[in-house]
Amino acid sequence: MSGVSEIKEHMEVIGADGVHVGTVDKVEGNRIKLTKKDSGEGSHKGHHHFIDGGLVAEVEGDKVRPSANAAVAVSMEEEK
Repeated sequence: MSGVSEIKEHMEVIGADGVHVGTVDKVEGNRIKLTKKDSGEGSHKGHHHFIDGGLVAEVEGDKVRPSANAAVAVSMEEEK
């Protein structure tokens, strides 16, 4: 299993189903902070979202692949 220490800014996060989840802004602790441009619509728009580092299955090249499908991985918490 890959660790969050291998994750760098601007890497693409792709769910286990191959669907784009977001783009890495930075790693904070054991969480991946995604850029605001990938924050979605409605009340989620304009907020950073996070993916728990424990979901990372693989880091290869410029891609981060969580073990969860995109729909599950995007159920992230908003930054307050």
